Amino acid sequence: MSARSSKPVVQGWCPGAHRPMMSGDGLVVRVRPRLARLSAAQTLGLCELSERFGNGTIDLTNRANLQLRGVAEADHRSLLAKLTALDLLDAEPGIEVRRNILVSPLYQADDLTARLAHELIERLGELPALPAKFGFAIDTVPKRQLAGDSADIRLELGEAGLILRADGCETGRSVTEGEAIDRLIDLAVWFSAHFTPETRRMARLISSRQLPTQWLGDHPCAIGEPLEPGTYLLGPVYGAPFGQLPAKQLSDLIGKSGAVAMRVTPWRMFLLEDGAAISAPDFVTDGTDPLMTTDACPGAPLCPQAEVETRGIARELAQRVSGSLHVSGCTKGCARMGSADITLVGSAGRFDLVKQGRAGDEPIQRGLTPETLMTMDLT
Repeated sequence: MSARSSKPVVQGWCPGAHRPMMSGDGLVVRVRPRLARLSAAQTLGLCELSERFGNGTIDLTNRANLQLRGVAEADHRSLLAKLTALDLLDAEPGIEVRRNILVSPLYQADDLTARLAHELIERLGELPALPAKFGFAIDTVPKRQLAGDSADIRLELGEAGLILRADGCETGRSVTEGEAIDRLIDLAVWFSAHFTPETRRMARLISSRQLPTQWLGDHPCAIGEPLEPGTYLLGPVYGAPFGQLPAKQLSDLIGKSGAVAMRVTPWRMFLLEDGAAISAPDFVTDGTDPLMTTDACPGAPLCPQAEVETRGIARELAQRVSGSLHVSGCTKGCARMGSADITLVGSAGRFDLVKQGRAGDEPIQRGLTPETLMTMDLT
């Protein structure tokens, strides 16, 4: 059996708007919606920009960001001007790259989650120098929604109230709302003073260096049930297969539903605030749809790291895998950082098979063709 191809390049940073990343089909330009929310006008404007400057599809990422793909380098400056006019872009690039903030998507206007998020956004300039992927989660709901999502410093609820917790620690520090962002900045300063090139995330640093006891002691609340497509008090939730939002179809859905805003999640789902629950064949409306447990990166030729096309076979195999499925164009596994029941990893035009693992794990079979996979028992 053939060995895997050369190791893919790990960039160590994510694309932004001011600092896009070149991909196989052009620039990838990332938009970070404040509080994971875009007004209806902003959403419609972004859809128009995707069709005008990109490939007509908006990507919803596992950090609850939105990406325009296929942007020509010559159009980048014009696109930035349009994003600024929509109020979707920070004027200061240094602030924009720091705004890696996840929020529980079912927050109410001016509740604790919203207040903390607004204050953190206002004070991003006070943070020390941090690695590009360093992020924050504001998960202040009775049962946590973001526990499984990537973040380095977390604001959560505990038995006695609000706590600040370093990712990788079972317990955190009790704080009041008034001091929460002050202490968050203090914890970020501690991290900034101690991280190394090998420990650029909080959990990794804590695994090799003990966190001072002042940051420990209070347990967070329990983890809640995951969000699923369906109707909620704030509006309907739809799934986006592989995180893809076709701009024309999304624009039509916003208009027909009467939604006043769109909220995005790190789980390939979006909520239409105050919108009507209407039929949307291009999106997932059933939480049992196997596409909701199927992850696939853009693949070849869209990503220069990918060694195979991914989403076509992922869609075909989704119905045949009883658990979670991850199809990755290379060993980086960008679409799913955790393990899956079945993981297929691109290698020289074929696939390596990993069971109960991640894209970078040792495969149990190598060099499988799409035709072979379609005949295999993957249950």
